[in-house]
Amino acid sequence: MAPDVTRAHEATFPGERSDGTIHRERCDPRIHRLRIDATVRGEQTDAPGPRGTAVAEPGVAEGATALDRPWVTIVWDDPVNLMRYVTFVFQKVFGYSESRANQLMMQVHTEGKAVVSAGDRDKVESDVRKLHAAGLWATMQRDT
Repeated sequence: MAPDVTRAHEATFPGERSDGTIHRERCDPRIHRLRIDATVRGEQTDAPGPRGTAVAEPGVAEGATALDRPWVTIVWDDPVNLMRYVTFVFQKVFGYSESRANQLMMQVHTEGKAVVSAGDRDKVESDVRKLHAAGLWATMQRDT
């Protein structure tokens, strides 16, 4: 390999220092927007600020409420699993008592779905994976 060729693991990204830390420069959002528009059109721009791929960041006002809402795990009714098995899975995966697991199972059966857990995204993703492994239909979404 030629000495002037950079290997993938040696590459740095715009704003990345040689020690691997990221340098974030504050710039005027209007200039940042001009740079994004110019990049999309394939033009060069003389606008000051960091060069490279621009990533639009949501405003603080928009994201503040969205970040406060926890994620929820929803189990959906299916024609395959027996009600007793769904109750058993809720007890084993979430540690619910038999009566609480039975209540949730009946909610799934009668209403078509039930929220069975809530928390941060990593926890809910783990719960959904466990339910899928047990053969139940489950999804995750932000709490409303």
